[in-house]
Amino acid sequence: MTINDLIARYHSRLPALATALYLVLIAVLGSAIWNVIAGILEQRTVIAAATDLLARLEGRKPAASGAVAAGEDTPIGSPFLEGPTVTVAGAALLQRMAAAVTKVGGNILSSQVELQGSQSKAGLIGVIASCELEQPALQQLLYDLEAGMPFLFIEQLVVQAPTVSGAGTQEGKMRVLLAAYGQWEGGK
Repeated sequence: MTINDLIARYHSRLPALATALYLVLIAVLGSAIWNVIAGILEQRTVIAAATDLLARLEGRKPAASGAVAAGEDTPIGSPFLEGPTVTVAGAALLQRMAAAVTKVGGNILSSQVELQGSQSKAGLIGVIASCELEQPALQQLLYDLEAGMPFLFIEQLVVQAPTVSGAGTQEGKMRVLLAAYGQWEGGK
């Protein structure tokens, strides 16, 4: 007696059970196929979202209108410091820092661009600026530097409060020492 004979004999005695097993097998295989297709569609959605984010970060595509409608201000421009040489990129970083300080009503006392150092190996260019500004303007300055384009990272922040006069009132502006770094892609 072979296996085929056993299956034929079993099927002839209980056809309803064989039909039920067949339907269960079809349902299990259909479920497996459905899970594979759903996984592929989910991966396509994740890849599309990542591609869209990359295009926005590289400046090739504007942000979706939903982000603007929600009140988000998306910065415009390249996330990297631009310039054919490291010196030009450092000057652009210094201009960005000076514009941000001036925008909040402060003034720069001194500045220094770091083109070489421990951070430069990673393609980072730094600027150290000493400036004077009002206390409420500090938060605006930090937000502008970190949220704007190109992306800047605050490495050091030292704040000296204004002097207090004999009458107990504060005189003058705060002095702020600020070190910020930006990524330079190199001469393109």
